[in-house]
Amino acid sequence: MALGPRLDLRQTQTLVMTPQLQQAIKLLQMSNLELTTFIERELDQNPMLEREDIPLGPEPAADAPADGAAEGTGDMPTSLDRGGETEVMGDAAALYESGGAENVWDSEPPPEDRGPSTRWDTVGSGGSFDGAEPDIEGVAAQGATLREHLLLQLNVGIPDPVDRMIGLHLIDLLDEAGYVQGSLVEIGALLGCDVERVENALAHLQRFDPPGIFARNLAECLRLQLLDRGPIEPAMDVLLAHLDLLAKRDFAALRRVCRIGANEIAELVAVIKTLNPKPAAAFDAPPAQTVIPDVIVRQRAGGVWHIELNNDTLPRVLVNNRYYADVSRQARTKAEKEYLSERLQSANWLVRALHQRAQTILKVATEIVRLQDGFLVHGVEHLRPLTLRDVAEQVSVHESTVSRVTNGKYVATPRGVLELKYFFNGAVGAGDGADGQSAESIRFRIRSLIHGESVDQVLSDDQIAAILSRNGPRIARRTVAKYREAMQIPSSVQRRREQGLHAGPAGAEAVR
Repeated sequence: MALGPRLDLRQTQTLVMTPQLQQAIKLLQMSNLELTTFIERELDQNPMLEREDIPLGPEPAADAPADGAAEGTGDMPTSLDRGGETEVMGDAAALYESGGAENVWDSEPPPEDRGPSTRWDTVGSGGSFDGAEPDIEGVAAQGATLREHLLLQLNVGIPDPVDRMIGLHLIDLLDEAGYVQGSLVEIGALLGCDVERVENALAHLQRFDPPGIFARNLAECLRLQLLDRGPIEPAMDVLLAHLDLLAKRDFAALRRVCRIGANEIAELVAVIKTLNPKPAAAFDAPPAQTVIPDVIVRQRAGGVWHIELNNDTLPRVLVNNRYYADVSRQARTKAEKEYLSERLQSANWLVRALHQRAQTILKVATEIVRLQDGFLVHGVEHLRPLTLRDVAEQVSVHESTVSRVTNGKYVATPRGVLELKYFFNGAVGAGDGADGQSAESIRFRIRSLIHGESVDQVLSDDQIAAILSRNGPRIARRTVAKYREAMQIPSSVQRRREQGLHAGPAGAEAVR
């Protein structure tokens, strides 16, 4: 067969990620704070977008009867009683209800709020960004930094300018915990003074507040805090020199080196626990950020779960088509008309994308509440194993969509404000037809068993695994050990030593 040029027709399929699709995926993954920042930037860049200042009206009471709720969004169920029947696209036996009227986004506001021949496209919910009075009580007070706190004491407490220079250099060498990093010999060589003078300046600085500051190691930090309280007992001095034995919980060796009994060791350890190993941790700490839930779950009479989006966190924007009509009539060049058309398309797309984002979050959160109904009613012991695939199959989306929806999103439940990812747990002990248990419920039961121990009955990992396996699937000893170590719970040998220490001489004899 001769080779030569020819024309062929081939039919192929390709998946193209358009810029708008990529942006929609990013919007879905954004937290509400990131989304608000993005919307603010779009409002500044797109003249066709405006904030929505139209109030939604009073919110229905939390204890209002579910039967009178308006129809929910999309294919979401609108009412349900635990164990009863409800219509969900022709199916029955769901255990939740959607947000009802609060989660319906009207494409147009009431007629009295519109100008003549104006079309408004809105999405989201919540109030206006304008006109809100500043919440003075919600602003955290700006405290003094550690450096400012120490400089004030340095200027008042050290009159010699050379010692103040040394002290200033030592302040700059403090780490986040308040320890001095660096050799005193190198500091003396750098500043051109004797190491003895550096040591004297350091000793003066170590009397500054907070107690324990300017220490060079943990033992010195604890000793400085004890000196601030008064003289140190000889046994405590020996204990500080053997902190490695305390870390290993080898109380028998501590009794030998300190030459005291079990009761005295217990008292010394109790004093050590009152000290702060990081004296600088209270300074320069960022203010605590309050977690604002994206979804609110309430339980109504009869065991009905009411699920709604948090209106106060959703950005609310609209497209002013009247402004577009007025400006487009004045456009003269082709470039101006293309710019206005592109801005209008971008604004309309953003409104639809925000609406779709809200719908998807509500669908996923509703399905999670339905599947984790036992946890919400009875507690963490009833947290069932759940994967992204389980939710994705029920709401007919991809697993990656569920992952993006639950990333950085929080839900307010009767059990507290929890991240949506908290509800996803792998199954432990599944197999041979067993359903398995969630990892979080296993950890909770392990903690409960260990907290209920006594000096005469300290449970080993094998015993804990046997107890857990009695009321559910088989749990391996290595699984118990892995979860125990992840929760930083000592082994049974170390716990037995601690129980004997706190029980006094009789308990210590039993441990030996």
